[in-house]
Amino acid sequence: MKQALLLLNMGGPNNIEEVELFLRNMFADKNILTMNPYTRKLVSAIIINKRLEEVKENYGLLGGKSPLPGLTSKLIEKLEKKIDMPIYATMRYVPPFADVALEKCQKDGLEELILFPMYPQYSTTTTLSSVEDIEQRCQLLDYSPKITVIKPYYDDYDYIEASCEKIIEAMEGKDTKEYDLLLSAHGLPVSIIQSGDPYQNQVEGNASALKIYLKERGIHFHDIKLVYQSKVGDSDWLEPNLIDVLRNPTHRKVVIFPLAFTLDNSETVFELDIEHREIAEKIKYDDYIVAKCMNSSEKFVDLIVDRVLKI
Repeated sequence: MKQALLLLNMGGPNNIEEVELFLRNMFADKNILTMNPYTRKLVSAIIINKRLEEVKENYGLLGGKSPLPGLTSKLIEKLEKKIDMPIYATMRYVPPFADVALEKCQKDGLEELILFPMYPQYSTTTTLSSVEDIEQRCQLLDYSPKITVIKPYYDDYDYIEASCEKIIEAMEGKDTKEYDLLLSAHGLPVSIIQSGDPYQNQVEGNASALKIYLKERGIHFHDIKLVYQSKVGDSDWLEPNLIDVLRNPTHRKVVIFPLAFTLDNSETVFELDIEHREIAEKIKYDDYIVAKCMNSSEKFVDLIVDRVLKI
């Protein structure tokens, strides 16, 4: 059976002009704003009007674009050396959209699409949204391949090993016992969790597996805490909020590991490493470190290859 591998992600603006497109598409997503279409349109317009210029400025500090597209290309280059099938990035909110890959796959007569979510934990706001997008676009193209979705890998041994490699890299030359390790996952409104989304349970399972792995290897931190970042609006979100934890320090040496991202993006490079670093500096932390995501590390490349070849 002729196959293709599609890497599913939200995407990140390729330039400042795409910031508005990114926000419009994200807040038009029924899995992100879970309300009727009319209310969603109204709420979306309010959020975008309020945040657009600020978000553009933030991307300006990142050189005018998200690091995510470039990092995705590097990952695909490495994967192409190990997997003998076409590999495509399929972004949810900005180009390259899924239909570019799907039209090519249809033209080339590919019979199976292997979908690898770049989200380690399953959520309706991420994996489901991306998978539904693929299914809907296939329908519009009258294209009916077999669709295989790789399962969540948040607590798989090789994923935990790849994550801890990045934490250990960030701590090179430092005494881990002097630091709090903050495992920072992207937050979600509590209402989404209450409607049955498994994300919080999987994030907690991910954090627990990391703690066990580090302990087994004799790597001890002063404390390890699970926190949530990126809250938007006034509704109840998952707690504890990273900003609150940073503003009320119990310890002034911290290393942050982005728990819910496999590739660096604005939430890690801007929010964690620029915006939150400023808070830490104002409060006079002794040290503030942000670990890198896996990006195209050999361990993460091998994990993807392993999952694809097992199908």
